[in-house]
Amino acid sequence: MANIHVQNPHDKLFKETFRHTDVTKDFVTYYLPAHIVEQIDVNTIEPQKDSFITKDLEEVFSDLLFKVNIHNEEGYLYLLFEHKSYQSPNIAVQLLKYMVKIWDRQHHRKDADTLPLILPLVIYHGKQTWHAGQSLGDVVKGYDTLTDDMKRYVPNYHYLLFDVSTYQDEQIKGVAQLKILFTVWRNLYTKNPADLKESIYQAAKALNTLDEKASGIAYFETLMRYIFNVSDAFTKNDIRDIVKILEQAYPWGSDVMKTIADVLREEGKEEGKQEGIAKTLLTFLSQKIEYLPEETKNKLRQLDDQTLETMVNDFHQIETVDDLNKYL
Repeated sequence: MANIHVQNPHDKLFKETFRHTDVTKDFVTYYLPAHIVEQIDVNTIEPQKDSFITKDLEEVFSDLLFKVNIHNEEGYLYLLFEHKSYQSPNIAVQLLKYMVKIWDRQHHRKDADTLPLILPLVIYHGKQTWHAGQSLGDVVKGYDTLTDDMKRYVPNYHYLLFDVSTYQDEQIKGVAQLKILFTVWRNLYTKNPADLKESIYQAAKALNTLDEKASGIAYFETLMRYIFNVSDAFTKNDIRDIVKILEQAYPWGSDVMKTIADVLREEGKEEGKQEGIAKTLLTFLSQKIEYLPEETKNKLRQLDDQTLETMVNDFHQIETVDDLNKYL
C-alpha cells in the first residue's frame, strides 16, 4: 500500500460494495417498501457497466444501474448515491436527466417503441437529516396549487430515498458488506469518535465470518482507506488503540491497520517537512515585508513542497506582497 489517499473514495467504496449481487439483493429485500419488493424478482438482478454521471458531478454523485424484472417486465433499478455531507435540493432534476439518458440509450440500442420501467433510488448520508421533497413536483414552482386537470400535463415522479444517517442498529440489515457500509456511513459524521471506532471493530467481526477471507480482507482495506480519506476523527492514539484491539482479535485486520498506520506516519513526516519550510519562509518574509495579510500567510502554509522549495530558491526576488502572490 504505497499511498493511503484515494481519488473519490466515496465512489470507490460504494461501487466496491454494491458490485456484489448479494449486496444489491439484500438492499432491495430489506430496505425497499414491501409492496415494491413483492413486484421485483431479485434473482434476476444483473449489474450494468453504464454510468451516467457527468465529469463535473463525479465529486457529488455516484451511480449504478441494474437490470431486473419488475412486475414481470424487464426494467431497471437506478441507484444514485449522494456523497456530499449536505443535500442537493434539485436531485429530482438530476435523476430525471439520468433516467432520460438510460431511456435514450435503450431506444438507440434496441430501436424499441416502448421504454423500460426505471425505479429511481437515492442513498444519502449527511450531517443533516434529509428534508428536501422526494418528487419532481416538489421543485416545480406552484405545482401543488395546480388543479388535477392541469397536473396531467406537467411531468412529475417520485423517487425512493434512503437516509442512512437516521438508521438505528436494528434497521441495518443484510449481508456483512451492506451492514458494514451503512453502519460506517451512519457514524461517519458523529461527534463521538468512539462510534466510528466501534464501526471498525464490528466490520472486522462481520468480515471474519465470510467464507472468502481474501475478499473480506480486501474489503476491509478499502473500508479503512475510505475512513482515513474522508474523516479526521482519529488521533495517533486512536489508531494505536485500533491496531492493538484488532491485533488481539483479528490478526489480518491488524496487518491492514498497521500498514495504514505506517503510511500515515510517513505522510506525517512529509507534512512536517512542508510545515517547517513554510514556517521558516514566513519568519524571514515577515522581516522583509512590512505587512503580510493573514489570508496570504494561510495560502503559503497550504503550498506543496515543490512550490515552497521554489520560493526558497527565489527568496531574494520576493520583495512585496505582489511578488509573493505570484507563488500562491
